Amino acid sequence: MAKIAEVIKYEGDNSTFVWKHPSEDFNSLTQLIVHESQEAIFFMNGEALDLFGPGRHTLETQNIPKLGKFINKTVDGETPFHCEVYFVNKTVQMAIKWGTDSKVRYLDPNLGIPLEIGACGEMNLAVADSRKLLLKLVGTMNGIAWGENGIGFTKSVQNSFRPLISTAVKSNLSNAIKTNNINILEIDEKLEMLSEIMRKSIIGGFEEYGLTIPQFYITNVALPENDPNFRKMKELHTVSFQTRMIQADALVKSAQADAEAEVTAARRKMEMERQLTATEVARREAERELIRAQAEAQAAKMAGLAEAEVMAAKGYNQRDVLAADVQKAYAEGIGNMTINGSGGGVAGDMIGLGVGMAAAGAVAPQLGEMFKGFSNSAEKPVQENSNAKCAKCGAVLPDNAKFCLECGEKVVAADKVVCPECGNTVAKGKFCPECGHKFLMVCPNCGKELVSGAKFCLECGEKL
Repeated sequence: MAKIAEVIKYEGDNSTFVWKHPSEDFNSLTQLIVHESQEAIFFMNGEALDLFGPGRHTLETQNIPKLGKFINKTVDGETPFHCEVYFVNKTVQMAIKWGTDSKVRYLDPNLGIPLEIGACGEMNLAVADSRKLLLKLVGTMNGIAWGENGIGFTKSVQNSFRPLISTAVKSNLSNAIKTNNINILEIDEKLEMLSEIMRKSIIGGFEEYGLTIPQFYITNVALPENDPNFRKMKELHTVSFQTRMIQADALVKSAQADAEAEVTAARRKMEMERQLTATEVARREAERELIRAQAEAQAAKMAGLAEAEVMAAKGYNQRDVLAADVQKAYAEGIGNMTINGSGGGVAGDMIGLGVGMAAAGAVAPQLGEMFKGFSNSAEKPVQENSNAKCAKCGAVLPDNAKFCLECGEKVVAADKVVCPECGNTVAKGKFCPECGHKFLMVCPNCGKELVSGAKFCLECGEKL
């Protein structure tokens, strides 16, 4: 009979999933120690009676109610009984390697080139259901590990699940590459996505035996580098890549040209806006100058009209002022005469006075009338022409006047016009007889353009 054990605990290594304790005969006071991340399943007569979690447990009927029908206690309570204890390691087994046992056939969807590829990697494995693992995979063995290094183990998890992994990878890898439109030459960029697809296709087979796969990794997809078809595919891919690069470069240059065109258009628009702004400023300045000049002319005109009204209210006009000035000059001339003994002095003084007064006729034409008998240079008396008016200020002009007495504007005869091109005073017409310049007929009163053949101005009614 085997030695009766008082304390039983896990004595396997970390790579083992299930380990059976070698002792099989215990008494009712045996202590069971279960570590963290472990579970212990108590078997008696091939039946799993209970499952124990982490902690220290005493194997007696209070902890295992079904144990009572198998044990016939003695008075001292130390009757031995035959049973088995399996320890289940629930830690995640890291970096467990896997690989396909043969090549995976792959047909390129774009070129129709057949290839053979391989795949390998690692995965993490853990126990999800201890009872299911024991009943469906371990059975009566001493235990089970991933590899074949378990002491006394008749098989390994690796050998048990290699066909499942290989079949699942072969069945789903090619389909996943095609479904997700992955270029076989760029497959390394998609390993993470392919790994998750493979994990989902494999995990169902492991869960059936109480195992789970937290992570599954494809670390390498072996490509047929020596296959002529594969080399041809790489050459075509290179040509396609160069074509895309040329197209991309053309797009970049086109985008740059468009950007430069937009910048040039924006600058041109800004320059046009600046020029328009400058033109608008100049136009408004010219309008202000014109308004200022018109205001000054209007003020001067109003001042002249006001002065004329004041003079009219006093009973005299500008002609009376000129006449008074002439009389004053005449009186001063008489006062300066001298009488000599020969009598010739008086006549000489009178002649001198007449000459002086005749010179005053340049200022006041009326003076010539008074002294026309004393000097040949005296001008004929002038009369106002009620129809002749100054083109600038509108004042009535004397006959034969060359300048306006109010504003000094040069007077042009009604049947004459000054050519703006050559400056000559010529007869009215449509063209200048001197230089051939075409005249723009304007009203001499308001300056507005006239309709050809009009006898009156349409703006101010001036008779032409």
